[in-house]
Amino acid sequence: MSAIPKHRRPRRRATRVLAVAAGLATVGALAASLPASAGQDHPGGGSKGKHSRTVDVQLLSFNDFHGNLQPPAGSSGQVTERQADGSEKKIDAGGVEYLATSLRTTRKGNPYSVTAAAGDLIGASPLLSGLFHDEPTVEAMNKLDLDVTSVGNHEFDEGAKELARMQNGGCHPKDGCFEKGKGGKGKKFEGADYPYLAANVTDEKTGKPILKPYWVWKHKGVKVGFIGVTLEGTPDIVSADGVKGLKFHDEIETVNKYAKILDKQGVKSIVTLIHEGGVPKSQTYNYDCDSPGAGDGISGPITTIAKGITPKVDALVTGHTHNAYVCTIPDPAGKPRMVTSASSFGKLYTDTTLTYDRKTKDIVRTSVRSANHVVSREQAKAPDMTSLISRWDKLAAPVANKAVGYVSGDIPGRGAGVPESPLGDLISDAQLAHAKSIDPEADLALMNPGGIRSDIVYKASGSEGDGVVTYGEAFNVQPFSNTVNLVDLTGAQLVTGLKQQVSGSNEASPKILQVSEGLTYTLDMTKTGADRVVADSIKLNGKAIDPAATYRVAMNSFLAGGGDGFAELGKGTKPVVGSDDLKAFNDYLTANSSADKPIAPPKADRITIVK
Repeated sequence: MSAIPKHRRPRRRATRVLAVAAGLATVGALAASLPASAGQDHPGGGSKGKHSRTVDVQLLSFNDFHGNLQPPAGSSGQVTERQADGSEKKIDAGGVEYLATSLRTTRKGNPYSVTAAAGDLIGASPLLSGLFHDEPTVEAMNKLDLDVTSVGNHEFDEGAKELARMQNGGCHPKDGCFEKGKGGKGKKFEGADYPYLAANVTDEKTGKPILKPYWVWKHKGVKVGFIGVTLEGTPDIVSADGVKGLKFHDEIETVNKYAKILDKQGVKSIVTLIHEGGVPKSQTYNYDCDSPGAGDGISGPITTIAKGITPKVDALVTGHTHNAYVCTIPDPAGKPRMVTSASSFGKLYTDTTLTYDRKTKDIVRTSVRSANHVVSREQAKAPDMTSLISRWDKLAAPVANKAVGYVSGDIPGRGAGVPESPLGDLISDAQLAHAKSIDPEADLALMNPGGIRSDIVYKASGSEGDGVVTYGEAFNVQPFSNTVNLVDLTGAQLVTGLKQQVSGSNEASPKILQVSEGLTYTLDMTKTGADRVVADSIKLNGKAIDPAATYRVAMNSFLAGGGDGFAELGKGTKPVVGSDDLKAFNDYLTANSSADKPIAPPKADRITIVK
């Protein structure tokens, strides 16, 4: 199952990248106390002179791109910037045409530069990439001169064999080659020029990593090692087929193991690319994460992991939570260490300066600086990326531009920012309607929030007209190809399932299920754990849930398999498998809307929230 990358392009050109971009912010209380000369730009493209002992290495990074080649629509394509007066400003950002320009501009004049990512570059992608099994995104990352990435949970959406194809190339085993090459034959997909790292993912039979566990960047005597891991809990949030035959290991133990191996090889400068993250206190990308003290502005799994990873690792590039932060979290020795994340969808990139000591071969930790930067849409587009998008768009257009429904206003989903979203209600209603077409006795539907990947936007994205929902826009909302499943659950099981939204593995970061019309209850966030779900408030069509009664419940195949920590929902009986969830959604839009009678945004008032 091992997949070794075939580097078809020359590795990093000597004329490329490194040194901090003008105006790069100094981050961290420790860095703020340094002398004015420490860690600043130096003549000679980031080096402190031709024969200097130290040289600045520019680390450019991003995460959770999710195939967003085109600028993300609505709130999914915005970042929030804190202004000098304390107010907040929304900025449109993202799109690979702009990300390429940002990275290339930042690299200019800097000879020591490396570009890395922290997983979920593919998977849950918009139609332009997802329709072609993310081959367009891998091609774009090659053009970006991405050097290395870790795997994320979404890299396993289609299983380990498909991930190996992303690395090594070859046409899709079922859909074949998507483009025509010379002589009319299928054009072979070349695969990634950059290595995917999966140190903590092993084959159950062999016990060996399914991909390279680490990679070493080398340039003019400078060596920086990269260790890549995904979150240990990946099997809990990916379909069972996607992780079949694989084992996922503890992040801290794995990184520490390979840090020792790199150290023995003489690689003392080490960066971990980890697809796990944290929750910042502020949603503004440029807030001070180290106020009032180092790492005080962030919580979540990454804080525990960062504090347990060996001091041999000099910086952590993280992801998964789609948040933006630049923090210094103390390592086990109490020494501040940079931990970064660049939001998602290519809206931000992180520029980190690592001062490399040629004598010790290690990073001078006190001089590490980092900041997130907006991928502005006001800059020029990269022509090669525009050409790439245009080429794949022509292939996708016949499918993508078909109208499937009409809406009278924006229907927020991924970007709603609240436990119950209008789009979540609409999808749940669509799944219940599909379930009733299979079994008229279907009672309710539940939808996992993570399965809603975008918003439905009223404004036209192309020539279809305002209020028109196209197949491509619907695909962007539900790209996973899950099926709508029907199962029997007792009332007691249903109540337990609802309580698992805020308890167990979901207690620290609740996953609030979206519910179909007729199911109502109160969520009291002033309480803790399972008690947040007020059991006697749960009603179906105005009647209290009977613990002993049996209810016919619709949900996607991911939830029906116990995904996202909903083990109780995975215990359903008398299963029936319906059509895929996207078809159910499209059928509902078509049947319940027209140009004259568009669907209005749902009120999202089924769950009463007590704060």
